[in-house]
Amino acid sequence: MERNGRALTNQPVTSDAATDCATRAHILRLVVAQGPVTAGEIASELRLASAGIRRHLGELEAGGLIEQHPGPTPAPGGRGRGRPARYFVASSTAHRELKQGSDDLAVEAIEYLAQAAGPGAVGGLARQRAQRLEQRYTDAIGQAGPGLEDRITALAAAMNADGYAATVRPGPRGLTLQLCQGHCPVHRVARVFPQFCEAETDVIGRLLGVHVQRLATLASGEHVCTTCVPVALELAPAGSQAKTGTSPMRREGSE
Repeated sequence: MERNGRALTNQPVTSDAATDCATRAHILRLVVAQGPVTAGEIASELRLASAGIRRHLGELEAGGLIEQHPGPTPAPGGRGRGRPARYFVASSTAHRELKQGSDDLAVEAIEYLAQAAGPGAVGGLARQRAQRLEQRYTDAIGQAGPGLEDRITALAAAMNADGYAATVRPGPRGLTLQLCQGHCPVHRVARVFPQFCEAETDVIGRLLGVHVQRLATLASGEHVCTTCVPVALELAPAGSQAKTGTSPMRREGSE
């Protein structure tokens, strides 16, 4: 049997739907890891046409997986031409869909621990988890080059293996580097128990051997966890007792 000159079979008709779905998933991962990011930046990364990227971004935004963000602060005196760029970050819905494990059960278990053994037990659990992370990441840091950028890049790569979607970005005026974590494997837990963020920040400082400071967190409602790392300080050996801190404006944190 034929219709419009084409034979009909029981085989499914080939379409681009699967390719589009895979492309949107890749775009979403880039937004999670690199946001705030523009359509042009994503197009350059994926080597695809900007028009197609904007279409996919529109569908992701309509689905509630990404949202618009003000983007970086323009340089003083800078004047742009044309329509301002639109920046995108992952939404809370996307982070919920990316979560690992049973977060609700984990929260309930830790709440029971706090009631049965006291608040100090939660801090002990958070430090124990952080120590396990530190043990895994120490080898990666030790194999990196001597420069701070080498070491923080190695740390970001190691964290990515644990699902953090980590990137390294330059800070203002080149005085700092920023370790950014676009996703948190224990986001739900960290929202209720900030001790997990504090313990993780301590580990980052010890691994890099410098005083680090958390500037923003997913748990406090930001689109990314940002840890500020000064580049002007001498590095101590990995695992040394470096001071760490949490910004007074962001005392509640995430991984």
